[in-house]
Amino acid sequence: MYRYDSFDQALVNERVEQFRDQTRRFLAGELTEEEFRPLRLMNGLYIQRHAPMLRVSIPYGLLSSDQLRMLAHIARTYDRGFGHFTTRQNIQYNWPELERVPDILADLAKVEMHAMQTSGNCIRNITSDHLAGVAADELTDPRPYCELIRQWATLHPEFSYLPRKFKIAVSASDKDRAAIRVHDIGLQIVRNDAGELGFQVYVGGGLGRTPIVGERISDFVPVRELLSYLEAILRVYNLNGRRDNIHKARIKILVRAMGIDAFRDQVEAEWQHLRDDPELQLEEEDVAYMRGFFQPPAYDAGAGEGDLQAQLDADKGFASWYRHNTEAHRQDGYRAVFLSLKAPAIAPGDMTDRQMDAVADLAERFSFGEIRVTHTQNLVLADVRKDQLHALWQALRELNLATPNIGTMTDMIACPGLDFCSLANAGSIDVAKDINERFDNLDYLYDLGDIRLNMSGCMNACGHHHVGHIGILGVDKKGQEFYQITVGGSSSNDAGMGERIGPAVPKDEVADTLESILHTFAEHREGDEPLLDTYRRIGVKPFKEAAYA
Repeated sequence: MYRYDSFDQALVNERVEQFRDQTRRFLAGELTEEEFRPLRLMNGLYIQRHAPMLRVSIPYGLLSSDQLRMLAHIARTYDRGFGHFTTRQNIQYNWPELERVPDILADLAKVEMHAMQTSGNCIRNITSDHLAGVAADELTDPRPYCELIRQWATLHPEFSYLPRKFKIAVSASDKDRAAIRVHDIGLQIVRNDAGELGFQVYVGGGLGRTPIVGERISDFVPVRELLSYLEAILRVYNLNGRRDNIHKARIKILVRAMGIDAFRDQVEAEWQHLRDDPELQLEEEDVAYMRGFFQPPAYDAGAGEGDLQAQLDADKGFASWYRHNTEAHRQDGYRAVFLSLKAPAIAPGDMTDRQMDAVADLAERFSFGEIRVTHTQNLVLADVRKDQLHALWQALRELNLATPNIGTMTDMIACPGLDFCSLANAGSIDVAKDINERFDNLDYLYDLGDIRLNMSGCMNACGHHHVGHIGILGVDKKGQEFYQITVGGSSSNDAGMGERIGPAVPKDEVADTLESILHTFAEHREGDEPLLDTYRRIGVKPFKEAAYA
């Protein structure tokens, strides 16, 4: 993984001291709330329903064991013993005291971490495929390019106060596991006819109040010119994006208003002024240098399965976990392992300090000391020998991190909702609990196949409800919590928005409505057809009729 040089470390250390002084001045009354607000937001600090919330950056979801131990230390020392992993591969702390936040940032800096640009109208954390570097369907490892983009974007003086927040995701695999088409910019690494690596570029995707699938603006941008092309897009947006209405300020609104062709023309014109700027050109040696940080670990070429098959045959629980929570690896003798943060009765994405410390130890024992955070709020140990899977499973069971539900309906994405967020209209955590209690039969969930359930507590869509195979959105109706339900969304290669099945339902009817949707799916399903395919074949009408019969 990337390691800070002296410049990186000095920048982060100086930022900590800047924010320490800004916080001191605010608490002393020398800065108003209006003056302090943009300063705290640029350092990841929100004011939520009950307390400040600090969001910590985890670039492209990659952590070392030492970094995870530091996150555990922060949860234990400054918070209430847990953290919440998000769909941007970051972690949030919900109970820090404002006056102690500078100390948290100082502790993060000790392990090459920070909270810069995790909020505010700037370029946010760069996200990518959680299986980067080990996926069998990968063209090349996207993480070196993510890091190059991160360094270009961090504290970029021209883009520190954009019309609205800005999100970039990168994928290099046949299957899009990074949801690139619902980002402000989505990058797909490809090869042209000459065999050269480059980028297909999508622009104008996003969720929230106006969910839109991004459109392709370029079929191929050479690696050398990637940063200049990104800068051209950001300049056009920064100059033309709306600042008079927060709900109309995202780049997706600008692209839709202009049309993709007119927007492309402006980007191409701006690009002509930038593409020869040597400061923005990625030379081969730049990419090679960065690629050096992401070399494969020292795999054991002789690693085999050992007693794996016998263990699978002897233990049904282990076999279920292996089938659902591990993934094929490009290196013989290894598997990628998902740690489920979706155990029943646990808020999706939450993890205790004890679990973090233990997983850091397990990462060193089983996976070369690295951990990944997924877009779907789970963790991954990417490089586990097959003959050590049983021992790892036993350890994860003790930590309540081995629920064999990855890819099932209870592997749901959910924001913290009304329990924590000041923007939320309705709860998410208690609804997730109800769903887990109703659908607790894993064999039934396995029979249903791949179902992505996403839930948000408000229209800001932090839970990505629009692109869930089943989406749940909390809304307020005269002080009561209701939930709109959609079917048919996707954030993968076939990205699209779900369709609302009908009026919002009360909280105590959400699980009943889901059961109706699943029964309808079972009645109309052909063979092992996934829910998404069934919906696209029969449409929303049968689901609506059954739900409101």
